Order: sequence, then structure tokens, then C-alpha cells
Amino acid sequence: MHICFVTHEYPKKGYAHGGIGSFVKTIASELVQNGVRVSVIGTNYTTKDEFSVENGVHLYRLRKRKLKGFTWWLNTNAISRKIAEIHRLHPISIVETSELGLAFLDKIPAVKYVVRLHGGHHFFSEAENRTINWWKGFQEKKSFRKADAFVAVSDYVKTHTAKYLSYQGKTVVNISNPVNTAMFRPLAVEIVPHSIIFAGTVCEKKGIRQLIQAFPSIKKDFPAATLEVYGRDWFFSDGSSYLKMLQQTELPKIGALASDIHFHGAVDHTHLPEIYGRAQVCVFPSHMETQGLVAPEAMLMEKVVVFTEKGPGPETIVHRQTGLLCDPHDPQSIADQVKWVFSNPDQLTKMEKNAREAALCKYSLLKIAEKNLSFYRSL
Repeated sequence: MHICFVTHEYPKKGYAHGGIGSFVKTIASELVQNGVRVSVIGTNYTTKDEFSVENGVHLYRLRKRKLKGFTWWLNTNAISRKIAEIHRLHPISIVETSELGLAFLDKIPAVKYVVRLHGGHHFFSEAENRTINWWKGFQEKKSFRKADAFVAVSDYVKTHTAKYLSYQGKTVVNISNPVNTAMFRPLAVEIVPHSIIFAGTVCEKKGIRQLIQAFPSIKKDFPAATLEVYGRDWFFSDGSSYLKMLQQTELPKIGALASDIHFHGAVDHTHLPEIYGRAQVCVFPSHMETQGLVAPEAMLMEKVVVFTEKGPGPETIVHRQTGLLCDPHDPQSIADQVKWVFSNPDQLTKMEKNAREAALCKYSLLKIAEKNLSFYRSL
């Protein structure tokens, strides 16, 4: 079997990447261990063509092509040609990409095409309080029509996406994103008392603004509390920085307390275990997620997680059993859950153990890899 993932986000040292890149890297390496040939194709972070093999995964990074009004067409054509070239040498069984990824790819009759629902333009429109961009909306609809089957990483993303886009009676299976259980495990590191860790893109839909707004309430009861923020900046359509907006509008509102909020920027994924390990509580108050990787990663490390009660949150955490859920739009709700953690140290050990057991059961890489293999074989 030969699986070809199409993504521009496959992690590359020195460059930021998102959850899709983390997912593909994790699942690709495990599929290779199961005897599957895996190729990954996408545009490069640079203007050069690059080929490499990492942990058995064949990576084709194609140079970025730019021509005003035709950039999308040039890059898609380059990817289609590369897929055809690879297929001639090593016949491909499955091509997989995210929501709008199939829109302009040429289909090869012998190959099955899969869309994995990582959270597309339609899906996040509600959380981002915006209208559908006609061009991106068109691409997603076209991509869905071309797909042979779909994978939903949570029941929520499956049902919520169906509000906007039709699966047209095709196969839709639910398979959670896996977490690297070898990387994310309990560590013998010193926990910083009253430390709050946030990891994720610094943007509105991740709830970082409401977490900052919750900080004064937390500090009132726990003066030693600190908020450590790890993640890349996000930029508005006009190119302005979301982080800079927070620093200019939100931090001045909390005065001197802002000195205990530290923005560390993007970090390599391999550094996250140590970062989570130092936290007394990990807080991810996302307004909208397809599944989210950071919550189960921290849960595997036996950390108490405050996650969103919206979207797939209840699929991930059972409130007060395997973690805590909050209303991500309400700063006081976020503050109350964090303060509960700081106020109830005697109840945390059991919750931490429960969190790891639940995450191992649902997000184990071995189990998820087998589910994916069974799905691919069925096609």
C-alpha cells in the first residue's frame, strides 16, 4: 500500500507549522512501521525543490511558484504532476488531503482520494464570526465533490461540517487524530506552582484573549500565578499582528499583572513535553476545534487540562473526572476552573491518572494507525 499525503505544513526545522503538519508527521511514521510506503507532497517553505527521506517517509517539498492571480494554479499543477510522476514509479493507493485540497488536483482513475476533516473554511466561519469567502467556499465544495471518502477527526467536526457541505452519500468514518504516546508521557520535572500553560496559535479562536481577561481574577486569589504562552502569532488580513493587538489593547487593561504573562513564541513540537511538564494546569479555551491535539497531549502527561466545553470538548474530557471544561467565551468561567485546580490539590492526582488512561484509550498511536489502515484497505 502506498499513501500520499498532500500538505504544505509538514514540519521543517526553523519554520512554524500547524496541527495538520503534526498529524501527518505522527501518522506517517507509524504507517511506515506497518509496512506502508508514505509520500508527502507540498509546497516548500523556500523557493527550492527539496527531496528527503525522514523516518522512512518520502518528502517532496516543491518550490513556491508565484504569479499574480495564478499562484494557486501553478502550485496545484506542480503537485498534480509530482503525484503522477511518483505514481508511475511507485503506484499510489490513496491520496489524502484536507478540506479544500482536492479542488484542482488531477485525479488518477486507479487512486482513491480522501478528505480528512481537519477544520475547513466553512467549519471555522462560525467561530471566527465571518462570512464565507466565495473563492475558498467554492474550492471546498469542489474538493468535496471529488473526494471518494471522508475521515472526521471527531463527531463534532462531522456534524458541524454537514451544516455547510454535503458528503453526497459517500463514506464518512470517525477516526481521532493520534498523539505520540512515546513523546507525551509523565516526566520527572519540577512543577512550577500556580503556573498556567497555554499552547497554540495566538489567535482569537484559540481563546487566548479571554484567558488574559481571566488572569486578574486568578491573580486575586493566587498572587503567584503566571501565564506562559507558547505558539506562533496570527495575522489579520491587513497583515497586522494579533499578538501586537493583545499587547496594545488587552495587556494595558490589567496593568502591572501583565508582567506575569510571558509570550514565548513558536516552539519546536519536541519541546512541548517539558513545557507541559512544568505546568500546574494547562488551559486551552478554544472557541472552536475539530479535535485539538494539545489537550490529549497534556492529558497523556498526567496534567490537569482546562479545555473548551464547546465543539468536541466533551468528547475529549469528562468534566471533573478526566479534566475540566469551561465556557471559552466567558473569562470568569475560565478563571473559576483554574482556581478550582489551585484550590483542590488533593483531588488532582486521581484526575491526572484518569486523564492519561482516557487519552491512551482514545488517542493511542497504535490504535489510531490500525483504524486508518483498516479504512484505507476498505477503499
